[in-house]
Amino acid sequence: MPDDVKLPTTSPTTTRSYNATNRRAAAEETRHSVIEAARECFLKLGYRRTTMAVIAGRAGVAIDTIYATCGKKPEILRELIERAISGQDAAIPALQRAYVQEIQAIPDAGGKLRRYARAIREIQPRLAPLMHVLHDAGSATPELESLWQEIADRRAANMRILAAELVATGQIRQELSIDEVADTIWVMNGPEFYTMLVDERGWSLDRFESWLADTWIRLLLDPDAPTSTGPSGTLSGT
Repeated sequence: MPDDVKLPTTSPTTTRSYNATNRRAAAEETRHSVIEAARECFLKLGYRRTTMAVIAGRAGVAIDTIYATCGKKPEILRELIERAISGQDAAIPALQRAYVQEIQAIPDAGGKLRRYARAIREIQPRLAPLMHVLHDAGSATPELESLWQEIADRRAANMRILAAELVATGQIRQELSIDEVADTIWVMNGPEFYTMLVDERGWSLDRFESWLADTWIRLLLDPDAPTSTGPSGTLSGT
């Protein structure tokens, strides 16, 4: 080979960047495997019987790897619930969710309620089973008690925002306060109604969605109020 011909070289910086990217991708893949394994175990065995060793065996990793990538067992269940709410691989603030933005753009109360019923129909198949795991875990740890209350409080607060938006359309029954509207939506948008009607009574998701929207509309809307384009306001999700 002639002396003046130089072979291409890879700089140390390029090599380090490539290796770091590979490590991040491998870590994310491991984390995904652990989270999915934990979800399967929680749903099949319940919270108490799902030990870290069981999750590790299902995911094919060491227990120390789980602690390093995902944290302790209550933290894993929290992440699973947040993912179920958002429908993504991470928690998403309510106002950034697509269905919330769609609801904001709908001018009338009935349309908002129908879109929210569809969102509940989409969320609960993911969320309800995990909420039952959380409920059955009871007072296993202070973190779980706090998580249950946090989700309930957050849902109630978000429904008050939705209720205020609905009242602002001028289409809600005048005798109903914002709190009454919020509580009516709140009591029906949790996992309990979904589980009883879909899982226990065998309703289809289409039937459940239609019933939920129709019931809210009958209970909350003033049948004599004209359809108008009231302010859309803001809305937080579950």
